[in-house]
Amino acid sequence: MKLHQSNIAGLNIFTAYGEGYVAVNHQKYEKNLIVLPESMTEDWTTAKVDSLTEADMARLLTLGTEIVLLGTGGRLRFPAGPLLRPFAPAGIGLEVMDLQAACRTYNILAAEGRKVAAALLFD
Repeated sequence: MKLHQSNIAGLNIFTAYGEGYVAVNHQKYEKNLIVLPESMTEDWTTAKVDSLTEADMARLLTLGTEIVLLGTGGRLRFPAGPLLRPFAPAGIGLEVMDLQAACRTYNILAAEGRKVAAALLFD
């Protein structure tokens, strides 16, 4: 699905997504990544939802964001509860959703100037 024609004020935005991929500023990605409005991390983790580690999630706490959107692939799946607990005390909202919803939500929040990150896991 195509989302936007071009990026907003030089920000990283999702311009498309489909089965097994997302496009950020028209560049296609097929592996786990973290997208922030001004930067991207392509080597975040190779884990799937059920194999995420504390170290994977701890990296998300260091991004300097107010909210992290965790996209869990083609369907909504929640990581183990203990992995989610550190976010609230750190003052960081964590929303778990399927990958497509994470892309759409990220674009809205990034366009509003929010400090948001999309951490995407591919199936």
